Amino acid sequence: MTSRAEQWTPPNGPDPVALQAGEWWDAVRVPDTIGERALAFLGGHSGAVIQDTYSTLYWLVTPSAAASWNLRGVHVLTATEGVATYLGVPPTHRLTRPGTYWRVPFTQDWYLTDPWRLYKALVHSTLTESDAAGEGSR
Repeated sequence: MTSRAEQWTPPNGPDPVALQAGEWWDAVRVPDTIGERALAFLGGHSGAVIQDTYSTLYWLVTPSAAASWNLRGVHVLTATEGVATYLGVPPTHRLTRPGTYWRVPFTQDWYLTDPWRLYKALVHSTLTESDAAGEGSR
């Protein structure tokens, strides 16, 4: 069985293009402090990851798979009735800075991250960040 998400490919021009979330994928937006920990936790189990010019990380997941998540610092970009949400998506050849690039390269075979694994990684990462912040304030 082939889903619509498996048929999607990023733009192929020279620059990132603003694409609407919710049709082919949803994007899970995470600040770099949490995102770096999540990347390490996921290891080789991460799908493609976009990093923007502000070091924010975006994982692509199946539409609606993360709709109910409520984690500090984590935002899900998705389609909601009457509101469009966009993400700057780089072409597949953009693998380094400057600008928005694929932190974990896009591959047609496996660009969506398993939402359950990502959720566990983000819970672990947000708890680790909270612990680190608490130690610094003592």
